[in-house]
Amino acid sequence: MRKTASVLAALAAAALIAAPMAASASATQRLSFRGMNLTIPSAWRVHRDGDQVKVITGTCGEPSGGYFTPGCDAFWIFGPKRIKYGHEGFSAYTPERPFYPASDVQRCPFNGKHGQVLGKATVADLRQVGAGHKANYRSWSGRCVKYTNGEQTATFDQREWFLPKSKILVVDVWNTPGLAGVLKGATWS
Repeated sequence: MRKTASVLAALAAAALIAAPMAASASATQRLSFRGMNLTIPSAWRVHRDGDQVKVITGTCGEPSGGYFTPGCDAFWIFGPKRIKYGHEGFSAYTPERPFYPASDVQRCPFNGKHGQVLGKATVADLRQVGAGHKANYRSWSGRCVKYTNGEQTATFDQREWFLPKSKILVVDVWNTPGLAGVLKGATWS
C-alpha cells in the first residue's frame, strides 16, 4: 500500500507542477492582421469587422460599438480602408494629425456625456513593431470636456503606431498595459 500511496503522491505533485505550466501556455492567443502577428493575453477579446479589429482589454459596455464608443477598454487596429478616412473631415490619415474619423466633437472615452478634444503630439518618434518594421509613433494629449461650458473633466493620451508600408494603424486611448511590448514583439508573415 505504501508504494501505491507514494506513486499517487508523486503523480499528484507532478500534476500540480505541470498545471501552472499548462495554464501559462494557454494564457496567450495569436492575433493576425495584414501579415502582422501579435501574441496577446487570452483574456483580451478580439472583434473583427472588415478592415478593422477592436481588441477589448477590460470592461466594455458595448463590445460591438464603433470607434468613439465610450466606456470600452479597448484598442483598435485599422487597415487601409479605415486609414483612408482617418482625419477630421474624413480626409486620409497621416501621422501629422491625430486619428479622428469624424467632423464633429466626439464623446469622451470615459464618459459619453462629455466631449473630447485632442491637442498636440507630446511624443513623436519611431517605434519598433517586430523585426524590420518601424512605426511612426505619436502620443496626442486628449481632454474630456463638458459640452455645456468646456470645463475639463479628465485627460487621456491617444497613442498611435502607424506602419505606412504595411498600411496598419494601431490606436489606443486607454494606455493599455503591455500593448507597447506586444507590438514590439510582433512577428510578420
